[in-house]
Amino acid sequence: MELDDGGQTRIDKLYGMIGECRYGIHDLSRTELDEVHQLPRFNMPLELGLFLGAKRFGGQGQSAKRLLILDVERYRYQRFVSDLAGMDIHGHDGDAVTALRKTRDWLANVSRRQLPSADRVSRLLQSFMADLPTLAADLEFDPDTVPYVDFERMVVGWLLSAEPPL
Repeated sequence: MELDDGGQTRIDKLYGMIGECRYGIHDLSRTELDEVHQLPRFNMPLELGLFLGAKRFGGQGQSAKRLLILDVERYRYQRFVSDLAGMDIHGHDGDAVTALRKTRDWLANVSRRQLPSADRVSRLLQSFMADLPTLAADLEFDPDTVPYVDFERMVVGWLLSAEPPL
């Protein structure tokens, strides 16, 4: 979704994004069964595996990568991907605000940057989502189908106009 290049496969896009990023956040709770085919989605575990491979075998720059692994329950992963034993998995109980809080706190820790509190980010998200239908309508988009690049611009523009600097 980030880059629409018909000449590049999705896996190559993933390789590129993982190669360029310093931090990886992987939520293993998103492996529920598809209602039509009754098959699980394994994109997140695959992406985690690629990230771990880059970190382990990618040389000095890649070995500096940091990652956060989330799941609904802290030890649930042992039932479906036991090879992660010994890794620090963070449980969020299926609660988006808890996942946000754990992600924010982890990012503040590994980046050593001053970040807004999880409560503030949560309030901003709620406020943005309330404004999204109007923002989308102003650009003649359906709020449920705004193209990624336009959605990203809407978020940035909204943040710049709605909030004082952090």
